[in-house]
Amino acid sequence: MGRPVAIIGVGQTNHGRRMDVCYPDLVREAVVRVYEETGLTPDDIDGVVSGTMPSMMEGVALTHFYFADAMKAAGKPILKTETCGSTGVSIAHTAYYWVSSGMADLVLAVGHEKMNEGDSQATMTTVADPFYQRYFIAGAPGVFSMQSQMWSVRYNLDEEKVRDAAAFISVTHHDSAFDNPYAHIKIRVSMEDVKTARIITYPVRLLDVCPNSDGACAVLFASDKMVKKLGLNKVAWVKGVGYRGEEYYFGDSDKAVWQSAVGAAQQAYDMAGIKDPRKELDVAEVYNPFTFQEMIFYECFGFCGLGEAPDLVLKGTFARDGELPCDPSGGTLCTNPIGATGLIRTAEAALQVMDKAGDHQIPGAKTALSHAMGGVDQFNGIMIVGSEL
Repeated sequence: MGRPVAIIGVGQTNHGRRMDVCYPDLVREAVVRVYEETGLTPDDIDGVVSGTMPSMMEGVALTHFYFADAMKAAGKPILKTETCGSTGVSIAHTAYYWVSSGMADLVLAVGHEKMNEGDSQATMTTVADPFYQRYFIAGAPGVFSMQSQMWSVRYNLDEEKVRDAAAFISVTHHDSAFDNPYAHIKIRVSMEDVKTARIITYPVRLLDVCPNSDGACAVLFASDKMVKKLGLNKVAWVKGVGYRGEEYYFGDSDKAVWQSAVGAAQQAYDMAGIKDPRKELDVAEVYNPFTFQEMIFYECFGFCGLGEAPDLVLKGTFARDGELPCDPSGGTLCTNPIGATGLIRTAEAALQVMDKAGDHQIPGAKTALSHAMGGVDQFNGIMIVGSEL
């Protein structure tokens, strides 16, 4: 076991279509905010972890060097971590291990993306191999619509019930986004609006899908020694981490019982000493770019039994006032600057256990799970944080 590590500060940009700033200034906005919150300066940190989607998304090679000035990282060691959609949680893991190893006491993690200056769908459609997958996957919506159908057929789920549950998730997350000052999409929608929105790739409709967002997130990770030195009381201790990957080819692994998701969660639960996640977690920030996929994660993470998610969603089990509130920030469904998205999940989990989440705070939250998914649908990462060491 390494040293105890805590998240001591979080900085986010206002996410959305940020054509008011250039890309480096967007990154700088998040970094300045985390330093302002903590009262620390760039001179205090030992290193920086940076990450985005792969460089083809940015049109900029070696982005960690390009943004070094914006991250106030000149003269500091910089590590670059990229795992596509799971980049954000991979950045968090890299910063955690850097500090836990004893090689640093204070590390800044920064995730960022300016998606409206690129073509994310073109990137995600062409990233697949050109001989087998590219012709039928059609980017992320194609992959995850097939996964959704695989799951619903596997458990013989009623199509209308699944559709209603996905619509319920969309409505509740879009409502929650109004209480998050940094969220991108803030619209009131009804169940009927979601169910009649135009089809993207069946059964996924427009309001089941996350947006293209510009944004950045910065998180400070500190050793227990640094926490004591700074005299901090409200921090988020890292209690468990887990990361798993599986086959690159979409059809070569089971996506209904997603083994990388199951394994990543179990690794984190074992480290955190969690036996019954639905009872022992107070809140979860699940990576939810698609409503249908969020229900698969509920099952893979042990929040409920296989095939049970739609019924529990419709009962309100995972709503903000339910037994295990999921994505009270609005989640990825409402805010998705991909390189930052997974780190935002960790940041939001940390804010919950530090009692700093503002209007979307879950009362009494002490333990929170954050998650991100990436690669070409093969990576899953988890970080669990708690208010007590």
